[in-house]
Amino acid sequence: MPKGDYLAEFELYVMLAILRSKGEAYGASIRREIEARTGRPVSIGAVYATVGRLADKGLVVFEMSDPRPVRGGRARKHVHLTEAGMSALEHSTAMLLRMIHGTPLTESG
Repeated sequence: MPKGDYLAEFELYVMLAILRSKGEAYGASIRREIEARTGRPVSIGAVYATVGRLADKGLVVFEMSDPRPVRGGRARKHVHLTEAGMSALEHSTAMLLRMIHGTPLTESG
Protein backbone atom coordinates (compact mmCIF):
# COMPACT_ATOMS: atom_id res chain seq x y z
CA MET A 1 0.00 0.00 0.00
CA PRO A 2 1.32 3.48 -0.79
CA LYS A 3 1.94 5.71 2.23
CA GLY A 4 -1.25 7.75 1.73
CA ASP A 5 -3.37 4.59 1.79
CA TYR A 6 -2.73 3.80 5.45
CA LEU A 7 -5.26 4.93 8.01
CA ALA A 8 -4.41 7.23 10.89
CA GLU A 9 -5.73 6.55 14.40
CA PHE A 10 -8.62 9.02 14.21
CA GLU A 11 -9.53 7.82 10.72
CA LEU A 12 -9.85 4.32 12.19
CA TYR A 13 -12.12 5.64 14.95
CA VAL A 14 -14.33 7.43 12.42
CA MET A 15 -14.55 4.43 10.11
CA LEU A 16 -15.35 2.09 12.99
CA ALA A 17 -18.07 4.46 14.21
CA ILE A 18 -19.52 4.49 10.69
CA LEU A 19 -19.44 0.70 10.56
CA ARG A 20 -21.14 0.38 13.96
CA SER A 21 -23.95 2.71 12.89
CA LYS A 22 -25.35 0.24 10.34
CA GLY A 23 -26.12 2.85 7.70
CA GLU A 24 -27.26 5.66 9.99
CA ALA A 25 -23.93 7.51 10.49
CA TYR A 26 -23.79 11.29 10.25
CA GLY A 27 -21.43 13.84 11.80
CA ALA A 28 -22.97 14.14 15.27
CA SER A 29 -23.61 10.40 15.64
CA ILE A 30 -20.01 9.62 14.68
CA ARG A 31 -18.80 12.12 17.27
CA ARG A 32 -21.01 10.65 20.01
CA GLU A 33 -19.90 7.09 19.22
CA ILE A 34 -16.20 7.98 19.37
CA GLU A 35 -16.61 9.96 22.60
CA ALA A 36 -18.62 7.17 24.23
CA ARG A 37 -16.16 4.44 23.31
CA THR A 38 -12.85 6.27 23.78
CA GLY A 39 -13.74 8.63 26.61
CA ARG A 40 -11.99 11.42 24.73
CA PRO A 41 -13.64 14.68 23.66
CA VAL A 42 -14.00 15.07 19.91
CA SER A 43 -14.71 18.27 18.00
CA ILE A 44 -17.34 18.08 15.29
CA GLY A 45 -14.90 19.90 13.02
CA ALA A 46 -12.39 17.07 13.39
CA VAL A 47 -15.09 14.57 12.44
CA TYR A 48 -16.12 16.54 9.34
CA ALA A 49 -12.51 17.11 8.26
CA THR A 50 -11.74 13.42 8.64
CA VAL A 51 -14.87 12.31 6.80
CA GLY A 52 -13.97 14.71 3.98
CA ARG A 53 -10.45 13.28 3.80
CA LEU A 54 -11.85 9.73 3.74
CA ALA A 55 -14.22 10.73 0.93
CA ASP A 56 -11.29 12.20 -1.02
CA LYS A 57 -9.53 8.83 -0.65
CA GLY A 58 -12.65 7.03 -1.93
CA LEU A 59 -13.20 5.23 1.39
CA VAL A 60 -16.61 6.71 2.22
CA VAL A 61 -19.59 8.10 0.28
CA PHE A 62 -22.53 10.28 1.28
CA GLU A 63 -26.26 9.82 0.90
CA MET A 64 -28.95 12.31 1.88
CA SER A 65 -31.68 10.89 4.10
CA ASP A 66 -35.32 11.80 3.93
CA PRO A 67 -36.22 14.77 6.15
CA ARG A 68 -36.81 13.79 9.77
CA PRO A 69 -40.54 13.27 10.51
CA VAL A 70 -40.84 16.25 12.86
CA ARG A 71 -41.89 19.80 12.18
CA GLY A 72 -39.00 21.53 10.46
CA GLY A 73 -37.15 18.20 10.25
CA ARG A 74 -34.08 18.29 8.07
CA ALA A 75 -32.42 15.65 5.98
CA ARG A 76 -29.14 14.21 7.20
CA LYS A 77 -26.04 13.52 5.17
CA HIS A 78 -25.37 9.88 6.01
CA VAL A 79 -21.89 8.44 5.56
CA HIS A 80 -21.26 4.91 4.30
CA LEU A 81 -18.07 2.91 3.84
CA THR A 82 -17.24 2.00 0.26
CA GLU A 83 -15.88 -1.41 -0.68
CA ALA A 84 -12.40 0.17 -0.72
CA GLY A 85 -13.11 1.68 2.71
CA MET A 86 -14.12 -1.66 4.16
CA SER A 87 -11.01 -3.26 2.67
CA ALA A 88 -8.75 -0.52 4.10
CA LEU A 89 -10.40 -0.87 7.52
CA GLU A 90 -9.97 -4.64 7.52
CA HIS A 91 -6.32 -4.29 6.48
CA SER A 92 -5.50 -1.66 9.11
CA THR A 93 -7.22 -3.47 11.96
CA ALA A 94 -5.53 -6.75 10.99
CA MET A 95 -2.11 -5.05 11.05
CA LEU A 96 -2.88 -3.54 14.46
CA LEU A 97 -3.96 -6.90 15.87
CA ARG A 98 -0.79 -8.55 14.53
CA MET A 99 1.32 -5.88 16.24
CA ILE A 100 -0.54 -6.29 19.54
CA HIS A 101 -0.44 -10.10 19.52
CA GLY A 102 2.20 -11.44 21.89
CA THR A 103 2.71 -8.18 23.79
CA PRO A 104 1.92 -7.71 27.48
CA LEU A 105 -1.40 -6.22 26.31
CA THR A 106 -2.57 -9.69 25.25
CA GLU A 107 -0.80 -11.90 27.77
CA SER A 108 -3.06 -13.24 30.51
CA GLY A 109 -2.01 -13.49 34.07
